[in-house]
Amino acid sequence: MSRHVTLKQFRYFLAVAESNSVAAASRMLNIAQSAVTKSILELEATLGLVLFERSTRGMQLTPEGHHFLVKTRRVISAVADATRGVHQSVASLSGSITVGATSLVAGYYLSELFARFKRTCPGVALHVVEDEPPFLEHMLINGELDVGIMMSSTLAEPQALIVEELTRSPNRVWMAADHPLVNQEEVSLAECTMYGQVVLNADHIDLLIRRVWDTHKLQPRVALQSKSLEAVRSLVGVGAGVAVLPDFLYRPWTLDAERVEVRKLRDPVPTVDVGLVWRRGSQPRPQVIEFTEVARDQSRLRRLAP
Repeated sequence: MSRHVTLKQFRYFLAVAESNSVAAASRMLNIAQSAVTKSILELEATLGLVLFERSTRGMQLTPEGHHFLVKTRRVISAVADATRGVHQSVASLSGSITVGATSLVAGYYLSELFARFKRTCPGVALHVVEDEPPFLEHMLINGELDVGIMMSSTLAEPQALIVEELTRSPNRVWMAADHPLVNQEEVSLAECTMYGQVVLNADHIDLLIRRVWDTHKLQPRVALQSKSLEAVRSLVGVGAGVAVLPDFLYRPWTLDAERVEVRKLRDPVPTVDVGLVWRRGSQPRPQVIEFTEVARDQSRLRRLAP
């Protein structure tokens, strides 16, 4: 058995971690399930760690698995970057770009993207403007921002902007590890209304979820509301209620080490999309074009496109 982790093992691990399933990972990678299983077992043996909890719900990352996932994404990104930024025309870019982002997107999407861009274009200064969606839209339309990365499914003036989707995130139900619904693989919206709702008032998430309730003619009881995602996660973790939130925000552990479980929704619910946004008719500079290319690469890696 190899004493070193191989790039193939990184890729197989990432496929299973992102899909929560060996079967889904094997289809994505176009290889046999037995090869994926063998690779994961060898990886765990090499690291001396248990990376996944195996259950009827599939392959769920352990705390150690989540830590390794962060490192894996950095490795895969670095390998992808090795083929980018080697051309003189890209590596010699200078100047600056200004990127707008909402608080949720900035906290849970941008760090890896920015690190990749700095490796590709070390001479370009990145300036980030973090604000609420309406202000970012206003700044984009006025030409004060080169590009925005924000939840594109909630834009107020889409006709004035061009959107390119980066991530399409399904909504799921968040609940405490000992919640009565935790033994179900799927949960209906009607079942969710039997329990108080913990609502996230940020980036129009609350408005999107409210539309879901209205569409299904349901009136859930709001137990608590917060603009802080960590507060919502902690409240769910201690059993104060359940929350319907997009997957890209999910982390299994709260700051207080309470476990938060997620379950699929049985009812059709729109996804929450994160995308690149820029002013219609604008002529992007080379620095901005390269930033958007790196963002596209990052999105493809997250989707594990072969």
